[in-house]
Amino acid sequence: MTLTVFHSGSVAGAPAGQTTAVAVTDGIITAIGPAAGDLASIADVLHDLRGGYLGPAFGDGHAHPLFAGLEDVGPQIRHCTDLDEILAAVARWADEHPGDEWIVGASYDATLSEDGCFDARWLDSVVSDRPVLLRAWDYHTVWVNSRALEISGITSDTPEPELGRIIRRPDGSPLGTLCEPGAIDLVAAHVPAHGQDTLVSALSRATSAFARAGVSWVQDAWVETESLDAYLAAARQGALHTRVNLAFRADPLRWAGQLPEFAAARDRVIAAGGELLSANTIKFFLDGIVESHTAHMIDAYADCPGSRGLPNWEDHSLIDAAIAVDSMGFQLHLHAIGDAAVRQGLDTIAAVVAANGPRDRRPVMAHLQSISPTDLPRFRELGVIANFEPLWAQRDTVMTELTFPRLGAERASRQFQISEVAASGVRVSFGSDWPVTHHHPMPGIGTAVTRTGLSDPDIPPLAGAPYGVVDALDSYSAQVAYQAFADHERGTLAAGQIADLVWLESDPRSIAEHDVAGVKVLGTWLAGKPTHLTTPEPALDGIR
Repeated sequence: MTLTVFHSGSVAGAPAGQTTAVAVTDGIITAIGPAAGDLASIADVLHDLRGGYLGPAFGDGHAHPLFAGLEDVGPQIRHCTDLDEILAAVARWADEHPGDEWIVGASYDATLSEDGCFDARWLDSVVSDRPVLLRAWDYHTVWVNSRALEISGITSDTPEPELGRIIRRPDGSPLGTLCEPGAIDLVAAHVPAHGQDTLVSALSRATSAFARAGVSWVQDAWVETESLDAYLAAARQGALHTRVNLAFRADPLRWAGQLPEFAAARDRVIAAGGELLSANTIKFFLDGIVESHTAHMIDAYADCPGSRGLPNWEDHSLIDAAIAVDSMGFQLHLHAIGDAAVRQGLDTIAAVVAANGPRDRRPVMAHLQSISPTDLPRFRELGVIANFEPLWAQRDTVMTELTFPRLGAERASRQFQISEVAASGVRVSFGSDWPVTHHHPMPGIGTAVTRTGLSDPDIPPLAGAPYGVVDALDSYSAQVAYQAFADHERGTLAAGQIADLVWLESDPRSIAEHDVAGVKVLGTWLAGKPTHLTTPEPALDGIR
């Protein structure tokens, strides 16, 4: 039996500024407050919080750790600030990896070209003999060179794919920008698969980064069953540094045939018997994103009057698929950006409840950039968990250059209604959507509180009610634990809870709101065992 006492800091649940203690025995919280302090004299380990803050570890309710880890194995274009930097990075990679059949990288900034559209000929200028595929920061868009278009058979005569969009020049030829899976997969199908060792290494890097950010549980919100072997190997080899729940992606064109695959994959995870890996969720992409005009909107885009976006599912097919996976005991996790997609998701959940009857299903709808006011009350009525990525709720260049013109003033004024949704009695969980945006919870919490970003505090806040810091901390901990069906065992500091803990350098509840985003994570514990301890964090300025 090992007794650890944390002391000389403030603690979640106790008044801000009040110094107290927490005792942990063999990974379980056993005492808080004076009773914990009294155990200090017999503790096996004494941990001085140095005036910092101890809270329940963060959970990430929506992220893509495998994609994040794989960004390290291609050209490093994430922080490029103009087209020339991207092209130089691709050229360097090509020179240093002459044997690579394909050059694949992520994630470029879509605001670096007018309207987010990128030309294949720009990539041809640095690599023309091999195919190149670069993913945009949104992971709903790719930029490819002419060789990749040629290999994939994409020409002026290629019809517009189902569930995708090929951006074209005025003469009808493909420009080099492809949107959504229906178009992206025309190219991605030709890219050689990564070996298992590469995938395991990527998962190790990503979950280690999450641990350094104070995270102990992650919802991987887009998993193909073909990747399951890598997750199982990572768990077996001790390469997972957080808990991970897998959400297998339901394909609108072949979902019925996937049902046995989903059941078999879940059975394999259960049979493996590990404590860190689960597979309880099915992911549905209902639409795309606002910035590429693929989010499904009730009314047409302000800058494209003939378009309301690109829905991925027919209503009847989505309802049938959702009823089927719910009847198998899976949790629903729905990507919904546009207000029409949100409405379709709510209608689907209502149909599931009507068909399968009441149970503790905890359906999740993620992103929720635009919600029609008439649909807001339905979240509580249907028991839907609203999962927001709070770092998006700011006026950054993506918002001002791409999002605002597409939505128009009225819809732009009611984006990411975190506080309003919570005030209606709905459970709000937080996520990062990493690698779309950064994985650190503290900048997300700070953005939720202020509706502004880190790079320039003088930029006006995004319209919408601010979210209290205590509520924001709760949305990144207790509410994610609820989403994970684990609220009975972790997510709060209470006797009997599993000691998934995070140590912050200062108490976010007692500092200026604009300083919350920059609070550093000094330690993370998973069931009482440290997964990160006082490692310097990278600078966060300018990270979205």
